[in-house]
Amino acid sequence: MDENSGSGAQKAYTLLKSSDVRYPETLIQAESLLEEALKEDFKNREVIFTLKCLKWWDEKLKELEKVKGRKDNYDRGAYILSQWQPFYLFLDRIAGEDDAGNAGAGQDASLYALRRYIYGIALDCLKDVLGSSSNTEDPNLLLQVGRCYKGLGNYEQALKYLKQAVQFKREDGQALSEMGDVCALIDEAEAAKLYFREAFFVDPEGVNLRNMESELIVRLRDKLAEMGYSGMELNEWLPVYGAVFGVFNVRRKLKPGELQDLKGRIFTLENDYQMRGDKDATLKPCLINHLLWLKDYYEGLEGGQFSSDEAGRLIDETMLKIKIYEPSIYERIVPPRK
Repeated sequence: MDENSGSGAQKAYTLLKSSDVRYPETLIQAESLLEEALKEDFKNREVIFTLKCLKWWDEKLKELEKVKGRKDNYDRGAYILSQWQPFYLFLDRIAGEDDAGNAGAGQDASLYALRRYIYGIALDCLKDVLGSSSNTEDPNLLLQVGRCYKGLGNYEQALKYLKQAVQFKREDGQALSEMGDVCALIDEAEAAKLYFREAFFVDPEGVNLRNMESELIVRLRDKLAEMGYSGMELNEWLPVYGAVFGVFNVRRKLKPGELQDLKGRIFTLENDYQMRGDKDATLKPCLINHLLWLKDYYEGLEGGQFSSDEAGRLIDETMLKIKIYEPSIYERIVPPRK
């Protein structure tokens, strides 16, 4: 990178990361700095990449003035957060373009600065709504505020709001996974694994893996992507391989009534799989994940409700089902005898 263009890019990043998150003033200044940098080095891929990203967000943020409703700032904040998924698709689309492509190490710095800016704007909107005492128990608002603080790197505040959100949204994959992500980011690995495992059990469709930042989950996500999984199939296989690879190695006891619910869901999934087989790529991993939860339950019974022999028999029966549905997973858990 040319020294002057590098300096211009760094000034733009510093501006975007500052506490001054005004729109459009801050964005216009950052674009101006980058355009000046591009004059010094017109082929600089990092600068081109950052400009493309800023212009994409500029088009989306222009829509804020059209967001009308009873709670304008609530709707504006929610709208901004809803644009991250389309932005990820935009990044995928431009990944192979010659004039931007992979901007190298600078891409991470660019996206970090941009994330700080966008989450800062969203938080300003949502904090204005949060000021009303009637909204302090709105789980969706609490979740959105927690997401913003996580995006800004303020994990203490993120944890505060996400904990409150999870109290209301105990079976919401997004809330549970965001909580797990923050716990992992502050090195509370045991709690992180519990929240992630729960999220992928109760609501895998609600987990947006592109929003996850912690190494714990990102490495597992990337590993499964390398194995050829994508979309919701990846979400369903992730907890299975998380258990196989020893990542999701923290378990909780089933609550009263959950065992019968678990068995009922397994029965339904087995019937669905027999009828549809591999026509639905998510059925098999979902079934295996449920069977792994059942196996964990029986393993916790040894020396307790049942004798060790009886618990062992139930574990063997469950593992036999896993072997029938997916031998490769069974062999990873129970290596073949030599």
